[in-house]
Amino acid sequence: MDTSLFDKAAQFAIEAHQGAERRGKGFPYIIHPMEAATIVASITNDPEMLAAAILHDTVEDTDVTIEQIEELFGPRVARLVHVETAQKGSTWRTRREAQIARFRQADRDSQIVALGDKLSNLRAIALDYRTLGDELWSRFHAPEGKKDIEWYYRSLADSLSALSDTAPYREFLALIEETFPS
Repeated sequence: MDTSLFDKAAQFAIEAHQGAERRGKGFPYIIHPMEAATIVASITNDPEMLAAAILHDTVEDTDVTIEQIEELFGPRVARLVHVETAQKGSTWRTRREAQIARFRQADRDSQIVALGDKLSNLRAIALDYRTLGDELWSRFHAPEGKKDIEWYYRSLADSLSALSDTAPYREFLALIEETFPS
């Protein structure tokens, strides 16, 4: 297997996120994109999808532009990263609604990259919830706390339901039920 594209993307992401810490976790931010890439790798070994998974937050959270991603990694990787990149501005809810709509309309490859990111995030939330309980929800910028976060993750599950044939999607659903019991 040729890993040169992934290796290049991993090095780029490490440099782009240099010095950043995962909010409230006390470890380097790059661990999250690495976990997202690992989740994507459990579904596919497509080098461009793996590269997009590890690069998924570079445009959203650093000074990297989508044009740089395209120049360095090609148009497909840039498109996959772009679908995953949250739009800036507007309200918390409006940004999330737009993202959910994008995922619903996205192709399977884009949805797989999104699932890698969102499952990694939900794993962290579920782990923190087991430790902190409802105190956890005060960390989020969501106006209605737990209620908004639950809406968001259940809406994500709906928008990514085309991936119901995958183990990561089934884990995603299980973590939603564990974290937001009905």
